[in-house]
Amino acid sequence: MADQFDVIVIGGGPAGYHAAIRAAQLGLKTACIDNFKGKDGKLALGGTCLNVGCIPSKALLDSSRQFWNLTQHFDVHGITTKDAKIDVATMVGRKDKIVKQFTGGVALLFKGNKIAAYDGFGTLLPNKVVSVKRFDGTTTELTAPNIILAAGSTSIELPFARFDGKNIVDNAGALDFDKVPKRLGVIGAGVIGLELGSVWRRLGAEVTILEALPDFLGAAEKDVAKVAAKEFAKQGLDIKLGAKVSKAEVKGDTVEVTYTDAKGEAKLVVDKLLVAVGRRAATNGLLAEGTGVQLDERGRVVVDEHCHTGADGIWAVGDCVRGPMLAHKGFEEGIAVAELIAGKPGHINYDTIPWVIYTEPEIAWAGKTEDELKKAGIAYKAGAFPFAAIGRAVAMNETAGFVKILAHAETDRLLGVHMVGPGVSELIAEAVVAMEFHGSAEDLARIIHAHPTLSEAVHEAALAVDKRAIHKVN
Repeated sequence: MADQFDVIVIGGGPAGYHAAIRAAQLGLKTACIDNFKGKDGKLALGGTCLNVGCIPSKALLDSSRQFWNLTQHFDVHGITTKDAKIDVATMVGRKDKIVKQFTGGVALLFKGNKIAAYDGFGTLLPNKVVSVKRFDGTTTELTAPNIILAAGSTSIELPFARFDGKNIVDNAGALDFDKVPKRLGVIGAGVIGLELGSVWRRLGAEVTILEALPDFLGAAEKDVAKVAAKEFAKQGLDIKLGAKVSKAEVKGDTVEVTYTDAKGEAKLVVDKLLVAVGRRAATNGLLAEGTGVQLDERGRVVVDEHCHTGADGIWAVGDCVRGPMLAHKGFEEGIAVAELIAGKPGHINYDTIPWVIYTEPEIAWAGKTEDELKKAGIAYKAGAFPFAAIGRAVAMNETAGFVKILAHAETDRLLGVHMVGPGVSELIAEAVVAMEFHGSAEDLARIIHAHPTLSEAVHEAALAVDKRAIHKVN
């Protein structure tokens, strides 16, 4: 007989474990199934984000940033070093300890909230039964009146560049190199490609990024992308746009990549190749016949604005549904669904989800870009302010970038906030709060910001919307 629960969550990543914890907090008997194995072969809750995504990549970004500053920037502070070296094994070991700390932390939260954690692969069967193929090969069945699908996503593999875990890798493989590759090739100039490309460039690799699209960071504000591209070039990231890869052939210990750009066909020989062309919903094997749950043309679970699938009691959240594949988007969807199941209001404002790229400089935005506003025919006004005029940024020797604010031409309501520069992954939160409360540029302009801080760039940009910034000529 199947084990009985009030809520079953399939997937223990950001969306899934938040849903499970919130459901348990609301008094619902909850089970969560996940098939992510840690390096010890045991269940490692937290999904891609905690195991091979957000957390480990930020650990390596921080380690590599320290080394880069030591070798490239500390001289301006009067700090000199000689023969600085990076121990990759120690760096990766530190990353692994952080991952274990956080995955173990989720397990403790499950225990504290009395959530039943099942290792294995979960498949939804008809009549709200979930079959779990356990790590030990046995099968368990669970049932509940409400089931939340949170299967997450997986790396897209190119047919001509199959992952081998050694020469051609996905994001997980690029987190575990045993030494700095002399030459690293990256297919895709998106978040993963830029962040992991930055890690290994800072440590000494020659990094070439091949991007098929003609525009760099097409989803970002154009002038933000322009500044970022300029800074990345200074750091030695060779980003080739309009470069369409057609072949990747392993030859001994190297990979020969064939691509075509405006100049014609060309070849690139690298020691490691990271394929970072995006991710797809991990829904293979998730649904048996007869569940009533539908998948779209991209393999994502079809849901309404409340993350309900249309099949009674079946919900879906996170990377396996429409919308941006962002951990924090999954967090909020999981929580909202748990609250809806418990009879409480649950809501997500998709218009104010912040986007962040943790490169150097950082890139962050929320809301609409100028191009989007123009296409929608929305009248707006804009104000921008550079970090080069911010005392704290100058003192930190991190002056590249700016903050740009877009506000409605008539109501002054905030429509979009775009940033590139130091610490903008944190600064964007102020903009999101203001937008959530339907705030205006005037609201940001009237808030007192501490001096000297990086946040003063937000204040001055808000003033600049009405051409009254104090520290620049309007």
